[in-house]
Amino acid sequence: MAEFSSALTVLSSGMRGQGQRLRHISENIANVDTPGYRRKTIEFRETVEGGRRSGAIEAGPVRLSQAALPQVHDPAHPMANEDGYHDGSNVELVTELADAREAQRSYEANLKMFEQVRRMSSQLFDILKR
Repeated sequence: MAEFSSALTVLSSGMRGQGQRLRHISENIANVDTPGYRRKTIEFRETVEGGRRSGAIEAGPVRLSQAALPQVHDPAHPMANEDGYHDGSNVELVTELADAREAQRSYEANLKMFEQVRRMSSQLFDILKR
């Protein structure tokens, strides 16, 4: 039974992590045209319990992209310098959409496995009742 519980813990941590990743991707997409906005990313790391690797993950700290901000020429913009340029956003919409699709598919894969483990444990209980 501990194996089922452990599997559910690992799978639910994966779903939580991908949910956090999707939230940051959503923020990036929402700010694609925000001047000076830097793309946010997160990395995952495996959790350790009792000195042993658990297989579960947790999100690390949010990181801001250090890629150069593009210079946008718009003399009418309130943030424009004397030459008419201001910092744009370093968010690439195509990259964000690809990352969102990857996170969504990973979430769905974890969900399907979660449902399968739950179904297997339910069937095991039914067999043990007999």
